[in-house]
Amino acid sequence: MAHAVVIGAGIGGLTAALALARKDWSVTVLEQAASIEPVGAGLAVAPNALRALDVIGLGDEVRKLSAIQGQSGIRVPDGRWLSRTTAEDAAARYGDPIVLLTRPALVGILAGRLPQSALRLNTRVESADPATGRVTVSGAAETIEADLVVAADGIRSRTRSALFPGHPAPVYAGVTSWRAIVPLPGVTGASETVAASETWGRGLIFGVMPLAGGQVYCYATAAVPAGLRAADERDELLRLFGRWHDPIPALLDAADPATVLRHDIHCLDTPLPAFHAGRVALLGDAAHPMTPNLGQGACQAMEDAVVLAERVPPHGDLAAGLAVYSRERLARTTPIVRRSRAIGRLTRWRNPSAVALRDGAMRAAGWFGPGVALRQGDQIFAWSP
Repeated sequence: MAHAVVIGAGIGGLTAALALARKDWSVTVLEQAASIEPVGAGLAVAPNALRALDVIGLGDEVRKLSAIQGQSGIRVPDGRWLSRTTAEDAAARYGDPIVLLTRPALVGILAGRLPQSALRLNTRVESADPATGRVTVSGAAETIEADLVVAADGIRSRTRSALFPGHPAPVYAGVTSWRAIVPLPGVTGASETVAASETWGRGLIFGVMPLAGGQVYCYATAAVPAGLRAADERDELLRLFGRWHDPIPALLDAADPATVLRHDIHCLDTPLPAFHAGRVALLGDAAHPMTPNLGQGACQAMEDAVVLAERVPPHGDLAAGLAVYSRERLARTTPIVRRSRAIGRLTRWRNPSAVALRDGAMRAAGWFGPGVALRQGDQIFAWSP
């Protein structure tokens, strides 16, 4: 049986392993961490990603976790809406909801379907030979032979750097980000439901997204120099957002300071020439790291995974299949990366006149009804494998 080695047990790597196993590949997943319990952040599984999960039989399981209902859209710090639609309108347009859930929940669903003994933890990959498919493991006197190597080793991918050593690395996107999951019962004065929204200020964003199980996923960004850190990141969020509209202050008050995560955002401004070399394929953040402004990072990794498995049959022409995978996924992901980056630049604006112009344009677009906002997602959300 043809053997595929997947480097990295994140969302993209696990989806790839499951998709390849369904195509009769023998699969080994190598993960350098001691466990695959990811940090407690949230993510969006958009309609396009739900269709990718349908390919591996998990779409309906994720759909059950949908918690967004009613109004959603973009607001300003005093609470007024710039544009809005409803979750029901979006689901009707695209045939599926956008499901917000925690990364641990999605990783658990994926890992629970892995073939027995497929996952190897505490296994750091030193190199993958594109000519032979031989994978060298650190700290062990062994190599692993593979017909196909799938590098899903993240934004700082060692495999990408080895395959394309002269290519520009991901760059700082100009914003730092915070993430936290807050139990709704602990939020003073909160109702049983919280409207999904993203609030734009001057160089600042705060997102509020309801999750299943009575939780709320909060995220924020600020246009600051890279590398800054606060002694208490929740206090920093209260300083920046504590006077914004409800329920933002109450959510921050209820957040556990120990669970607030902060990371600088990086993206790849120059697309790779290909997403493969020899027997090695790149996917997800290893191939096209993007800013989070479209909520498509994990979604595109899942798309990559099912397309790759479809294009590389275990007993077919691997080189031809990988060439098709590269061509298709470069064409699909490059405009999404660029569009997300462009939106990220808009969120960094601080000049009051520029911000007023930006907000006015969004408000004017909203006057034409929710369909205008929804149409902006057609090229992304309407994808099917």
